[in-house]
Amino acid sequence: KQARDIVAEAARSVGMPHVTDRWLGGMMTNFSTIRRSVKKMNNIDRMLQDGTLSNVTKKERLTLTRERNKLERVLGGIANLNRLPSAIFIVDIHHEHIAVAEAHKLGLKTFGIVDTNSDPNEVDYAIPANDDASKSVAIITRYIAECIRQGMEERERNKTEKESAQ
Repeated sequence: KQARDIVAEAARSVGMPHVTDRWLGGMMTNFSTIRRSVKKMNNIDRMLQDGTLSNVTKKERLTLTRERNKLERVLGGIANLNRLPSAIFIVDIHHEHIAVAEAHKLGLKTFGIVDTNSDPNEVDYAIPANDDASKSVAIITRYIAECIRQGMEERERNKTEKESAQ
């Protein structure tokens, strides 16, 4: 729970999708339905911004606003996710066992902070640490974010080198 803000900030800093509230069952295995919910959230956003909701009753507007807030809380971090990821990073693999199971079902690489209450064999790359202490989560999450940033920069360099060679 303490790690939510830390994870969200680190993910946003490198432009990566994230889930900090509750992992919905089927978030990856039933990706098309999740995409539909994200589109619904974006449509409500658009209606709020362009004034389309001024034509509906106050009750309907309130209902849509509440639904949009709920969708934002649950799906806001993955709103820009257009395809399934290649790997996922999980802070508490014991608590987020559904995410681990879905990743294994789809063959995704899993990186996870493994506390004493968890089985390190459940993830591909276990990081032994206290997943309840916000400082340890912050250190590991920032390190992972920095590695992602370096990897993205390296991929961009390789892409420009390849284009200039042609």
